[in-house]
Amino acid sequence: MSATPPDKICASCGRPFSWRRKWADDWHAVKYCSKACRRGLGNLDRALEDGIVSALANRAPSATCCPSEVARLVVDQEAAKAGRPADPEGWRAEMERTRRAARRLAADDRVIWTRFRQRCCTAGAWPSF
Repeated sequence: MSATPPDKICASCGRPFSWRRKWADDWHAVKYCSKACRRGLGNLDRALEDGIVSALANRAPSATCCPSEVARLVVDQEAAKAGRPADPEGWRAEMERTRRAARRLAADDRVIWTRFRQRCCTAGAWPSF
């Protein structure tokens, strides 16, 4: 019996996923871990990635940023672009999207994800929150 291929990182959520028998014929082409992730990334997803990178670029190299800070900023900017008033609590609904953006950036080594000042997110080790 041959060994299963190595895990991949989902192109949408940034989480690792493992080979499944149903993907045996086209594992080389599989990019997403689920149907939900296969829908792809939208403008807000890219804006959240850019927001994280911008927030970190404007700080000291050892500084951090909180995902909620980025979500607040980006959601308000997107509302302004669309001509809608900012929803003071609208950022909360986008927190998982913000975490997904951070995971994608960490998987690409564009940011370092830490928790309690320790690097915690590499290709195979993601926190469960």
